Amino acid sequence: MSRKLRHFSSENDNEASIDMSPLIDVVFILLIFFIVTTVFNNEAGVEVDKPAKMASTNELDRTSIMMAVTKSGQVYYNGRNIGVNGVRSVVQSLQAGSGEEMPLIIQGDRSAQHGVIMQVVGAATEAGVKSVSFSTLK
Repeated sequence: MSRKLRHFSSENDNEASIDMSPLIDVVFILLIFFIVTTVFNNEAGVEVDKPAKMASTNELDRTSIMMAVTKSGQVYYNGRNIGVNGVRSVVQSLQAGSGEEMPLIIQGDRSAQHGVIMQVVGAATEAGVKSVSFSTLK
């Protein structure tokens, strides 16, 4: 028995087509990669009127603790009013969770009392912060 092979042709054999499935897969993989590797900068959660840029300004590492002191003397971390008494516990828990020393950045309002800011610095230092910086306008 012999087999005969027949080739059926159609008019569309001469058209080239591109399979989009691998391209879509690559785009989704890149999207996932960029989402996973993005570092989100946590703000203190309250709007403060920062003082003008200081002469010794430098950019700090993104893995830092950011707190804000308002002009009424309230201390905020991540949108919550923690007060001066909550600074030490927040700093200790963040440093224990990260396993590394994290600097503290204070966003002090231009009209904030100096004594409240110094209490925040003191509580953070007692909790183990080695570096304290102040955020100003760019």
